Amino acid sequence: MSTAVLVIDMQNGFVHPKGSLPTNGMGLPRSPEVIAENAALIAHARSLGLPVVYTRHVYRPDFVELPPRIAAVLPMDPLPLVRGTWDADVVDELAPEAGDKIIDKSRFDAFLYTDLETVLRAMGITRLLVTGVVTSVCVESTVRSGQQRDFEILVASDCCSAPEDQHQAALNIMAAVFADVAPWRDLLAGHLSDRPMDTVAAPHLQQDRVLNAEKW
Repeated sequence: MSTAVLVIDMQNGFVHPKGSLPTNGMGLPRSPEVIAENAALIAHARSLGLPVVYTRHVYRPDFVELPPRIAAVLPMDPLPLVRGTWDADVVDELAPEAGDKIIDKSRFDAFLYTDLETVLRAMGITRLLVTGVVTSVCVESTVRSGQQRDFEILVASDCCSAPEDQHQAALNIMAAVFADVAPWRDLLAGHLSDRPMDTVAAPHLQQDRVLNAEKW
């Protein structure tokens, strides 16, 4: 089974203190810590030879593709996430490298209206380790969509962020049906180790699986 890391929308506009959303009071909790955990995960994934795929949530300068509901709440000064601007770039700490794939999107679901699935299938990917922001919006939307396309989904809980009243709720929902959810080190130990899953020291993941089994 072939695994890729899918990094959702870790862009200046979302997680940099000078980004368009943080400067309008819409910053995300623990952004520095989440960036650091993503950096550690990506570095480790590269050392294992795992491909890294990034998504960027972007708009044209005239915002023609902006959904009306989002237009009603999205701050427009400074203009957010415009394609080709610093705001739309992945933060420097997580900058894509040669050979990485970048998928631009304008909807929460990274599979919708993009070639993400085509790219993943061409790479032979069957499992996705998902990170990024916002946990309850683009991450969850993409996780649901990927699971319905028969990808095995893992969500790195310590590499995601959302408003506090949404973050854990979204993780719980994804863990209930759509994905294995745990800190990234536990996920790698559980799914990429040579040892059987039940013998790997991945307590968060094993606990989630037990709780999910009890629910169903």
